[in-house]
Amino acid sequence: MISIIIPTLHEAPNIARCLQRLHAGDAALIREIIVVDASSKDDTAGIARANGAKVAVVAARSRAFQMNAGAAMATGDILYFVHADVLPPTSFAGDIMQAINEGAEMGRFRFRFDSPRLMLKINSWFTRFDRTWVSGGDETLFIRRDVFGQHGGYNERFIIMEEYDLVARARKTAKYTVIQKDVLVSARKYEHNSWWAVQRANLTAFRMFRQGAEPAAIKQVYHRMIRHPKDI
Repeated sequence: MISIIIPTLHEAPNIARCLQRLHAGDAALIREIIVVDASSKDDTAGIARANGAKVAVVAARSRAFQMNAGAAMATGDILYFVHADVLPPTSFAGDIMQAINEGAEMGRFRFRFDSPRLMLKINSWFTRFDRTWVSGGDETLFIRRDVFGQHGGYNERFIIMEEYDLVARARKTAKYTVIQKDVLVSARKYEHNSWWAVQRANLTAFRMFRQGAEPAAIKQVYHRMIRHPKDI
């Protein structure tokens, strides 16, 4: 059974659509949907409850903390971490179970942006490959609960790049796969910044991560390089 965990902050415009898509999955394979909200000032938590999610409200604005909190609440054998502005394929639950049954212990989907811009289509095309630099939270991550526990879950020191850190640690011993179906990802970051500005910021953050820079320093540099629709 799959437990779906969604960290949120000020996601009232997106959370209902996300939850409705998740409810369209195979209910026989889904144990629960857990939204861990970082005390949003809008009605994210209320909308989530109205759309059938279990909701926990926490003070910390940290995806790593929020996703660990959701994992602690979860009762499923497989944890599936999803961002609120992402729409998985309706077949996601069956796709994940098939991957698990074929021996995968963790993995992600490809993605495509909700935008017709050519450069974003090119970005999306590369996510079909198992390469660290094209992976991240937007693709959604599934992982067996026992594997998540063995590796200590998300390192809450990582206030940015938390997905890269967990995957880098866990895949040293766990079998990883890329499911060749697309999740639909919001292009809202590109509405506030040029394509090149976002790529430059992403590459800078990734390089700093690989060099072992402190997460707080990575986040400071990243947020200085581009404008954000919200701060998380």
